[in-house]
Amino acid sequence: MRRLRYTSGLQVPLTHKPLLIGIAGPSCAGKTELATRLAAELNAPVVPLDSYYRDLAHLPFEQRARWNFDVPEALDEELIVEHVRRLGEGQEIEAPVYDFTRHVRSHEVRRIRAERLAVVEGLFTLYWEKVRSLLPVKIYVGAPEEVCLERRLERDVRERGRTPESVREQFRSTVAPMARLYILPTAAYADLVLSGVQPIEESAAAVLRLIRERT
Repeated sequence: MRRLRYTSGLQVPLTHKPLLIGIAGPSCAGKTELATRLAAELNAPVVPLDSYYRDLAHLPFEQRARWNFDVPEALDEELIVEHVRRLGEGQEIEAPVYDFTRHVRSHEVRRIRAERLAVVEGLFTLYWEKVRSLLPVKIYVGAPEEVCLERRLERDVRERGRTPESVREQFRSTVAPMARLYILPTAAYADLVLSGVQPIEESAAAVLRLIRERT
C-alpha cells in the first residue's frame, strides 16, 4: 500500500479516509498553539470550533456582549457534528467565520477539505459524544487557571478589542467556572492528556507518536 509522508516523518495510507485529530481543553491552555504546530508538521487543515458560535446578530450589541459563550449551547452543535462527519468522509466543508469584535457570524466562509488528516480544535471538542465518536485521535491540553487568564488577557485585548477589565470579569464570572463544569471533565475521554505549559516540541512529538500508533 502506497503511503503519503509528511515533514514529521509520519506516513499515512493513501487509501484511508482522512484521520481526524481532536484537541480540547480550557480557554488559552495551549490548544491553538498545538493545533497550529501539528498542522504545519502534517500539512493538515485546522478546524477551530470557535468559528461555530451561534450568530447573535438579532440581539442588541449590549446583550451580545453579556452572552455566556462558555456553555456548550453557545455553539452550533448540529453544524459541528455535520462538518466533522463530512471532513472524516473526505468531503469539503464551508466553515463559518466568526467576528469576535461584534459577536456575529461573518458573511464569509472558509472552505476546508482534508487530504489525509485534519485537526479539530476547541473548548468543547470532546464534550459531545457525537463528535467524539468521529475522532480517532483525542487530545486534551490543560493549564493552571492563572496561566490561562494571563494568556487570555493578552489575546483578547490584542485580537478581540476587549478591555483588560472586561476580560478579567468574563474570566471570573463565566470562563473559569464553566471550564470546571463542562471542559475539565472531558479530559477523561482523551487518548492523551498534555500540559499546555510544557515545550510545544514535546507536546507535538507525543501526539505524533500517538498518531503513528493509529495509522
